Amino acid sequence: MQNNIKKNLNFIFFGTPDVASETLEILKQNGFIPSLIVTSPDARHGRGLLMQASPVAIFAKKNNIPCLKPEKLTKELEAIFTTSSQDDGPRKAIFQQENMRESKNVFQFDLFIVVAYGKIIPENILNMPKLGSINVHYSLLPKYRGASPVESAILNRDTETGITIQKMTYKMDAGDIIAQEKVEIGNDEKAPDLRKRLIKIGGELLVKILNIPSAQKVSLDTSPYIGEGWEGVKQDESQATYCKKIKKEDGFVNLEEEPPGVLYNKFRAYATWPRIFFFARHSLGEGGFQNGKRIIITDAELINNQFIIRKVLPEGKKEIKYEDFLKQNL
Repeated sequence: MQNNIKKNLNFIFFGTPDVASETLEILKQNGFIPSLIVTSPDARHGRGLLMQASPVAIFAKKNNIPCLKPEKLTKELEAIFTTSSQDDGPRKAIFQQENMRESKNVFQFDLFIVVAYGKIIPENILNMPKLGSINVHYSLLPKYRGASPVESAILNRDTETGITIQKMTYKMDAGDIIAQEKVEIGNDEKAPDLRKRLIKIGGELLVKILNIPSAQKVSLDTSPYIGEGWEGVKQDESQATYCKKIKKEDGFVNLEEEPPGVLYNKFRAYATWPRIFFFARHSLGEGGFQNGKRIIITDAELINNQFIIRKVLPEGKKEIKYEDFLKQNL
């Protein structure tokens, strides 16, 4: 029965960054291959500002899966996607209000799966597939709706977070909950390490959901699968909290005024980007100090409620021990 479900489940995957491509790998390992992938357009990255495909687009190419890269999703959108057609030429696909088609062939999609796509999906598109659209979110909804649930849990000194699989609605992260799983946060765990665990657990939970062909409940309070989709549990709007998109300036810290615990939580939360930093102060003699270059804290600990900096990366220089930095700048 499960093999037939995997073979017959015709779904589109929407996603862009590593978290989405790693989820695709888990789906692939368990026999779930999307019929089509939708991701963000190629973008410029790095110091050279070279055009690069998203991790999800790279996965699509590697696995020979048609891939759309629309600038914007609208009721009717024409986009070019890559395939392994014999003539190696581009083929066209059209988003329409009621279906998707390639040339004269109509795609009948059962499901949309969305993981960190990064763009607003119009309501009419969310409602296209007969089983609806589902999303993997890295918090215990309704807590931490928004763009930075992993970082927010660490910043707020939470001891646990989790995974939520929700039915998608046009309102951000407000859909009915299909399944949840709690995950403990280590005292010294950084955001990239926690995210890596959540991706694995979330992918496995998603596979479990897709493998349920009956209305019988399973572990982890999983919602039953029914003929027209999943029966979810409505979120408690009174408990909803929100988290913002992280900006580079969020990494700035005041070593003199911020409590040690706050500094350490920022160090853990922003370990990948933007990383925490301060500005060096250069002496002007009796006139005081002037702001200098950005100094990134690359290694730190919290010991006996003291924020201990081990290593720093001065702007334009190599990483050095903090004690050596202090000798050079005092």
